[in-house]
Amino acid sequence: MEIACLDLEGVLIPEIWIEFAAKTGIEALKATTRDISDYDELMTMRLSELDKAGLGLNEIQEVIATLSPLDGAADFLNWLRDRFQVVILSDTFYEFAGPLMKQLGCPTLLCHKLTVDDTGKVVDYNLRQVNPKRQAIAAFKTLYYRTIAAGDSYNDTTMLTEADAGILFNAPQNVIEEFPQFPAVHSYDDLRQAFLDASNRKLSL
Repeated sequence: MEIACLDLEGVLIPEIWIEFAAKTGIEALKATTRDISDYDELMTMRLSELDKAGLGLNEIQEVIATLSPLDGAADFLNWLRDRFQVVILSDTFYEFAGPLMKQLGCPTLLCHKLTVDDTGKVVDYNLRQVNPKRQAIAAFKTLYYRTIAAGDSYNDTTMLTEADAGILFNAPQNVIEEFPQFPAVHSYDDLRQAFLDASNRKLSL
C-alpha cells in the first residue's frame, strides 16, 4: 500500500502568512519556509511582528475566512484519494487550517498548535514533534507503507528525502537548484503524472 503525503500551503492552499501580510501591510510576514530554512527563526520573527503590531489570532482567522483552496486543488486531491491513501503533513497550525480543510473535504492533517492567551494574543507555537514531516514519513515506513511525498519549500525537503519518492511542486528556483535530486513540476496535471511515475503500481490518469 502507498501513502501520498502532501504539504499544505503552496501546494493545496494559499500561503496564509503571505495573505495576512498583504492585508496588514507588514512586509516581514511575507517570508515563508521558501525563504528561511530555520523554522524556529521564522516563527520567532512572526510572533515578534504580531506583538509589535498588536495583532493576534482573531485577526489572522478573519483573513483565513476569506481564502479558498488554490485553483484545481480540490479536484487534484479527489483524484489522489481515488488512487492513494492521503495524509497532509504541514507546518501550519490547527487554529489556522480548519476552514480550508472543510473546503477540501477534511483530509487527514498532521500539523502544530498555537498557545493563545485570553485576549487572542499568540504567545507561543508548539511543534507536534521535532522534524515532524520526516518523522511522519519514517513512522509510515515502519508500518510497511510505501510513501510518495510532495512539497514546495525548504521545510519539505527532509520529508521528500525520507520518502520512497519525493516531488517538488511549484517550488521556487532556489529550492529547485539546491535539491536537483527531486523532479520539479508546476501544474496539477504534471503533479498527477509525477505521482503515477513514482508509484510502484500500474495506475492511470
